[in-house]
Amino acid sequence: MSVDKRAQGEGWIGVDLDGTLAHWDHFRGEEHIGKPVDAMVKRVRQWLREGRDVRLLTARKANPSIRRWMVEHLGQQLPITNVKDRYMIALYDDRAIQVKRNLGTTRDQDEDQVWNKKET
Repeated sequence: MSVDKRAQGEGWIGVDLDGTLAHWDHFRGEEHIGKPVDAMVKRVRQWLREGRDVRLLTARKANPSIRRWMVEHLGQQLPITNVKDRYMIALYDDRAIQVKRNLGTTRDQDEDQVWNKKET
């Protein structure tokens, strides 16, 4: 019987695909996955070595191309989801703006980058 790490408070880490794990410049079809973003791939591989629960959180429909990409660049398939739940402890995403819990405030430079369409 396996122990559910989420129930023990360890939770899971959500990582976006396009623009976070894989390079993104424009839509090229459901089967196209960009080249790996090395810094993020290294981070995910480290989490996996540490035994952390890492999941691909993406708006894309799961397809064989995504699974092959993960095996090639991460060394294994991650669970794929498009749903957050109460056990998710962190989200790594190129489009997210962090909101301070229970305050509703953000880092102004994050919002400026999105609304003024500045590229970093």
